[in-house]
Amino acid sequence: MADIEHTPITVLVDTGASFVALSYEDAEQAGLAPRTLTYDVPINTANGRVEAAHIVLDRVEIGNVLVRDVEGVVMPRGSYAGSLLGMSFLNKLSRFKVEDGTLFLDE
Repeated sequence: MADIEHTPITVLVDTGASFVALSYEDAEQAGLAPRTLTYDVPINTANGRVEAAHIVLDRVEIGNVLVRDVEGVVMPRGSYAGSLLGMSFLNKLSRFKVEDGTLFLDE
């Protein structure tokens, strides 16, 4: 669970994702008004290519780790049922690792 724009959102950590990728529904829940965004960023997904909307998230927080100004995308409605915490978040950390099935994050 991540706190994105002060909203708890269930995310999957995905080192293969370039950006934080929010589903349309999660973006709506976080107050990002996805219906007003411009969907012109080509994204290749497991289900094929879609056009997403570029965003910059003011804050993404997991536990006691807070990262600001995180690049992300909002996926078009119905294109993906979930949200991904990708490298645009992870690269802003001093380090991250997985050990014995546990993810460790350091600011």
